[in-house]
Amino acid sequence: MERIILICFLAYLAGSVNFAILFFKITGRADPRLSFSGNAGTTNVYRLAGMPWAVLVFALDIGRAVAVAALAMHFINGEWLAWAGFFLVLGNSFPCFHGFRGGKGVANYLGFTMLIAPWAALLAALIWVLIYWVKRVPFIASFFMVATLSIGLAEPFLWALSATTGALAAFALIIFNHRTNMARLWKDRQVSSST
Repeated sequence: MERIILICFLAYLAGSVNFAILFFKITGRADPRLSFSGNAGTTNVYRLAGMPWAVLVFALDIGRAVAVAALAMHFINGEWLAWAGFFLVLGNSFPCFHGFRGGKGVANYLGFTMLIAPWAALLAALIWVLIYWVKRVPFIASFFMVATLSIGLAEPFLWALSATTGALAAFALIIFNHRTNMARLWKDRQVSSST
């Protein structure tokens, strides 16, 4: 159990290194959390700095998540792996190095799952593209992606309680992280339906 706690703690610390915030600080730009969605993630980097920089931040998030997954797979019994993913997302969402205001954790969860359940990561990415193509709302597509990733982290371990609860916790956290997006969409729909 001590090993699981240590890996989860390290996953949280790794997630707390926010590449979007660091990139903006290094390049002398304003904090990405001060503009648009107030989120320090790939989408906001794209809005503020353009596609090349968004791709770089996304790749760094994915790479870091794959490294955390590799570490977790080496030191943790399989059914507890999902909890390392949860703590990685928790660190990305509430980073101790950046005032506990970070990203939403979607790219990190995708990267973490890529190593453990590649089929789920590929399917989730395809589902994201499909849902985005239909709805044109990134965060709605992300919900379907994250649900698929959560299934991918629980299914290989035969839905063991620790794997399932860890995957559900990560899913719930990412949904919670999108609460302002959901409120904004709800408000916009209420306004458009009343006119």
